[in-house]
Amino acid sequence: MSIHPTAVIDPKANLDSSVEVGPYSVIGPNVNIGAGSKIGPHVVIDGHTTIGRDNKLFQFSSIGGAPQDKKYAGEPTRLEIGDRNVIREFCTFNLGTTQDGGVTTVGNDNWIMAYVHLAHDCHVGSNTIFANNAQLAGHVHIGDWVILGGFTNIHQFCRVGSHAMTGMGTTLTQDVPPFVMLSGNPAAAHGINAEGLKRRGFSREQIAAIRQAYKLIYKSGLTLEEAKSALDTEQAALAASEAMHMQAMRSFLDTTTRGIVR
Repeated sequence: MSIHPTAVIDPKANLDSSVEVGPYSVIGPNVNIGAGSKIGPHVVIDGHTTIGRDNKLFQFSSIGGAPQDKKYAGEPTRLEIGDRNVIREFCTFNLGTTQDGGVTTVGNDNWIMAYVHLAHDCHVGSNTIFANNAQLAGHVHIGDWVILGGFTNIHQFCRVGSHAMTGMGTTLTQDVPPFVMLSGNPAAAHGINAEGLKRRGFSREQIAAIRQAYKLIYKSGLTLEEAKSALDTEQAALAASEAMHMQAMRSFLDTTTRGIVR
């Protein structure tokens, strides 16, 4: 284990023998860190926090701090971070609360830039990119492959579907269906993330089906209930590999509790 002599690590902390810890970092007693992870200088990791393999945490991040929630009374809630994440300077990830599931989670292979805040009970998928100063309030859910532009602000309890993308300075107060691009304050939809889907291997037919679903939801003039019916009809005529992505958008409409940006 490569531990700088100025680092302060509680004897009860569980660090794999291959973990590196930089100068002046502080690691609390209930922290577990997996093989190959590198903790930079001046990082604080506290709370019941589990960090997986091959993560890289840059200087001045605060990971596993108490929730910024007045109801929090020191309960042993958790933060769980997966594998191969890059967490840049000055990020703050908070523990969960007992008012929700008691855990904040981050998946695998995420690229999280400087000054990003993940509040209590947030759930972040895998392969996401959060640009500088993206800010998530409590209970926010982010799907896989989401890209958040710099200074994106997301209201508590909002959900952002997989493969969605926000522009710089976007403010979200409602849910975002999968595949949708949006920007502004208040946010407005601006088509689908077609370029991102191409890069991830989506076929021309799959992208066409997603684009058609977007048009039915956003461009047809239909009410949301009418758009749902139209999506059901469209799906029936598609091959399974194309219908599944239209169904992802259709299902999202049934599960939203805050309504969608529309």
